[in-house]
Amino acid sequence: MIEPIRLTFEVDCPLDHAFEVWTGRIDQWWPADHTASGETDTTVVLEGRRGGRICERTTTGIEHDWGEVTIWEPPTRLGYLWHLRRDRTDATEVEIQFIDAGDATTRVEIEHRGWEALGADGEQWRDRNRGGWATLLPPFVAAARSR
Repeated sequence: MIEPIRLTFEVDCPLDHAFEVWTGRIDQWWPADHTASGETDTTVVLEGRRGGRICERTTTGIEHDWGEVTIWEPPTRLGYLWHLRRDRTDATEVEIQFIDAGDATTRVEIEHRGWEALGADGEQWRDRNRGGWATLLPPFVAAARSR
């Protein structure tokens, strides 16, 4: 078994706001260098329902599928299959919990697992994604703080 990536951090906002920013406002904070196209004016979509798509749409109308929502429990839990820049058969799993930490603060716990789906490349992709999470989370935290 390849060890999952586990991340925990707090953001200065209420629980429902943190969930809404991650899911409903993903297009406002998701960095262009974390897309399939790399275009700055790409629209990022997370369809808020179980079975919903996660994708990007370029200004020319090209869509790139990134994943599929597998857990939809607003405002406390979200899960999805993740295959950005990979085939859907190579999808890993992301589960995010949003926990009320009191005083209008939310603790976010992320587990990114299932690296075995990538075969011999699993550990390399896990390590690469660890760096990706490190650059992805600061824009989310900044967006969640600004209300």
